[in-house]
Amino acid sequence: MKIIALGLLPILGGCVMAVGNTTTETAPVAIERETISYETSPCFGTCPVYRVTIQPDGTGVFEGRRFTKVVGTRDFKATPAQYRAFAAKLQPYRPQGERLVQPGQPGCDNAPTDMPSVDVRWNELSGAVQHLSFYYGCRMRDQRMNEALRSAPNELPIRQFIETP
Repeated sequence: MKIIALGLLPILGGCVMAVGNTTTETAPVAIERETISYETSPCFGTCPVYRVTIQPDGTGVFEGRRFTKVVGTRDFKATPAQYRAFAAKLQPYRPQGERLVQPGQPGCDNAPTDMPSVDVRWNELSGAVQHLSFYYGCRMRDQRMNEALRSAPNELPIRQFIETP
């Protein structure tokens, strides 16, 4: 019996399943268990500073840091449709690896210094990470990216944690 079982090891050892994007020619695509983290930074003023991490099944964690109604962590549950709407708003701006849209970087012209920024990370089950860091003060010809990043959290049931009374 041991001989038969050991004889199967080479056959079973060859079974590999690719997870996530296996080419470099197309944008990464969501996989079943990836998480998306959306984190805002401080500004010169009272911009809400928080982090949201959510999975495709809608399981999420909100962490309020400054100028939010809730300071600290709160678990929440979104519907899969809410997750998909959130992910869809971010998807067009998902980089292959890392993309920085910040003062001094290509694509960021004449930026004022008192604006907030957002960091979005897509963490795949395989360990791969895509990261977008976007400074809202960057003057871009096309403002769709700015608008999509700002409005993406509206797709999630977290408004009650962010809005101050």
